[in-house]
Amino acid sequence: MYFKRMYRKVYDKKIRKLFCEGYLTVWIALCLTVILSLCLTLIDGARRNAARMEIECIANIGLQSILAEYHRELMKQYNLFAIDASYGTSICNRFNTEARLRYYLEQNLSYDDIFLSEYLYGNFLSLALKQVELKKISILTDNQGELFRKRAAEAMGADIGLDLLWEIQKWVQVIEVNGLEDGTEEDEKRQLDKEIESFDGMEIEIEEDQWETLVIDNPTDKLEEKKREGILKLVLSEEEEVSQKILNMENLLEFRMEQGHLNHGNIKQEALSEVSKVMERFLFQEYLLQYMGRYTKEKENSALQYQMEYLISGNDSDMDNLRSIANRICVVREAANVLYLMSSGEKMSEVRLAAELVCTIITLPELTPLLEAAIVLGWAYAESIYDVKSIMAGGKIPLLKDDDSWHYGLAAALEGELQEVTQEGEGLSYEDYLRVLMMMTDIDTITVRAMNMVEADIRNTAGNTAFRLDGCYDRVEAYIRVESAQGIAYEITRQMGYN
Repeated sequence: MYFKRMYRKVYDKKIRKLFCEGYLTVWIALCLTVILSLCLTLIDGARRNAARMEIECIANIGLQSILAEYHRELMKQYNLFAIDASYGTSICNRFNTEARLRYYLEQNLSYDDIFLSEYLYGNFLSLALKQVELKKISILTDNQGELFRKRAAEAMGADIGLDLLWEIQKWVQVIEVNGLEDGTEEDEKRQLDKEIESFDGMEIEIEEDQWETLVIDNPTDKLEEKKREGILKLVLSEEEEVSQKILNMENLLEFRMEQGHLNHGNIKQEALSEVSKVMERFLFQEYLLQYMGRYTKEKENSALQYQMEYLISGNDSDMDNLRSIANRICVVREAANVLYLMSSGEKMSEVRLAAELVCTIITLPELTPLLEAAIVLGWAYAESIYDVKSIMAGGKIPLLKDDDSWHYGLAAALEGELQEVTQEGEGLSYEDYLRVLMMMTDIDTITVRAMNMVEADIRNTAGNTAFRLDGCYDRVEAYIRVESAQGIAYEITRQMGYN
């Protein structure tokens, strides 16, 4: 019995031991399974998050890299940043920029330049670029150059005070209210001359049965002879050489726009308020004055010497553009001078006396009103030639004159003595008149012509003969798709630009 009990105890101990050891093994197996699953889940989550973070990083780096490839000559000459989609070639499209973006993305996804990259990084993320596409782009020429105008205005920053804007608006208002640019004075003068000429050769009865042929000498004939010489010959000194450059308009932006061959972006621009539009236009005009050439301040190696004059007049030659600006300033000055003469009792007394003297000599008093009007217009024109000549020589002339700022006497004006000029005085300079004329010109027209000049100037530089402003991207939106070796696809859409 004793041995039986002892055997029983030993047997129970072995059974109990075996049972305990089996329970621990199952418990450890279950715990390890849970822990291993958690670790693998954490590792996979870390890999996915690392992949997402890497894709965001390479997307930002890739977009920043293509933006860093801005056109150097465009920035150098006009302080504008833009991606040149042609990259110095004759082919200008977004696929070139997509290829550059793909290159940068692939380089940043590659670990080939990292020591032991295959063991440290390659098998963990294993990312491969599958698709790159530029979904949206904005081009400087969009909406007839609205974006170009905006970037140009931003380039001026806050360097320009608003006082100048108020002055320009005041000058424009004076011109518009008084109709100073209507140009009716010249038409009126020609009509008056025809009416006066109609009396020439008329038979008048001096005494009974005695007739005399009337010969009329128009007091303004000498001025008319001067006028036929042309405005540039009257307002420029003989030693001054006027640029003979001619702009080849073929295949410039305006030409391609008319042909419907212009590239267009698809990023919508924010609409500006009326106040913002006025401010933008002002800054844009000041930008043009700063970065483009004009008479007496020509830009070196430019397609046209008188670029500002081209923006306003739109002719393809420097000569025609300068002549057009001189004529327009002369028209404004002539109308303003007529206003002054008509308001001056002293000056009108001189005019009346001169007209009456001529009519007394020819015994034709009914001609007096016509001669008075012709003399006023002639005197105003002579003063206008002096004004324009002074302005183009670097002087200033008030928009509306008074007794102190009036220059020519009646006798000197009618004799056509138009040689004296002065560079002193107060009023509007040549640059101010360009500001006024720009403000009175359609802003879209000025913008298109400005883009023409930018293209022409850039094409004059080495390696840029095929440069197109409608291939200059200001902002891009890229779609990027990356896949891992585990078959997980990651997609990201990111937009980036210069502003």
